[in-house]
Amino acid sequence: MLGVVIMLAATLSAQSAPKSVTVPVTLDHNRTIIDVRLTLPDGKTTRVRAWVDTGNPELWITEALAKKLGLVVSGDARPTLYGQEQTATAPAELLIGGMRVALTGVKEAHAILDRESIAPGCSAEINLPSTVLRGYDVIFDYPNRQFTLGMPGSLSFEGIPAKTVITPAGLIQVSSRIEGRGYNVMLDTGASISLLSSDLVTLWHRTQPRWAFMKGSVGAANMWGLEDEPSWEVVRISSLQFGGTTLRDVAIAGFPEAALKRFEERANTSTIGLLGGNAFRNTRVGIDYAHSMIYLSGSGKAGSDMNAVGLTLRPESDGRYTILSVIEVDGKPAVSGVKAGDVLLGVDGAPVAGATMGQVWSLLGGDPGQVRKLVVERGKERMTVEATVQRFLPTVESVGK
Repeated sequence: MLGVVIMLAATLSAQSAPKSVTVPVTLDHNRTIIDVRLTLPDGKTTRVRAWVDTGNPELWITEALAKKLGLVVSGDARPTLYGQEQTATAPAELLIGGMRVALTGVKEAHAILDRESIAPGCSAEINLPSTVLRGYDVIFDYPNRQFTLGMPGSLSFEGIPAKTVITPAGLIQVSSRIEGRGYNVMLDTGASISLLSSDLVTLWHRTQPRWAFMKGSVGAANMWGLEDEPSWEVVRISSLQFGGTTLRDVAIAGFPEAALKRFEERANTSTIGLLGGNAFRNTRVGIDYAHSMIYLSGSGKAGSDMNAVGLTLRPESDGRYTILSVIEVDGKPAVSGVKAGDVLLGVDGAPVAGATMGQVWSLLGGDPGQVRKLVVERGKERMTVEATVQRFLPTVESVGK
């Protein structure tokens, strides 16, 4: 009799387990951040922020969270982005909206040391990598700020379909066309800005005079505050065909050729780069991993997403933001009274220490001509300066407005 009861309970549990879930998204610096739950050693669960990243096959977790979960952290510390990491055992599963998601495709995790998040200027303590996502149906609904995950065959996809190539690590390669030429481009929802070959960006700047161009990184192009970001070349492509869909007004930063080569080796494929979250701001992206298909619906217009104060920032490990550089406009600094090395403390009365990159750039954005009051620290001196929001990389239609 007891065996019958146990079998019945197991059957009911299996029937009640959801085949798909839809959860709200915090779109932070064009990155999809969701709430997940992980199981503690005592059987209880803890809620953490997770970064859904189709462009990263590796599992990242903070050292503090790994130890809280009872995972084994071992090995020598080695360099990683803005810090160090060790190796950790991976959690067996996590829960998204009540749905259990097995992490069976992950052999080990990268434990990020001495930081509250897995990346600078980010709120996530763990990521959901492509190696896990590839076992499900997935929808990124950017306009409605929702993320849907389902068992294979459980979701209905809308929009224009396109065949893709899915690598063993779950990375997605899509046939694309720009100015009549065909290219292979990766889909990377984890990137704040789209990154394509710097050689091509330089070529387009020379041959497409109607496409807006700038040197330096503001807004979404200010990804991590890397030392080379102030020298990046950024162009706004008026239109590109991604699979069967035309995307418009997409800001593209030049992917340094050496870094692009390393990316190709890591992805084990040939590509000119990747389209990040900024390309899909008004698009719904469905991914049918089992059949190597994507579905895109919506306007496909990225829009004027680079209206901002002309600074490049670096998020520090202690939560502060250092001004890495001041953008020049017509040979003059876009913000007077500040210089590289100053620390940004606040914007319009709101403190920025401990905020995410997305939150800080939300404060520094707005309509062109609006004035932001910045509190800046230089050594032991604090000062307040006014900075005007400017239209960097205007769309072709907005030029002259």
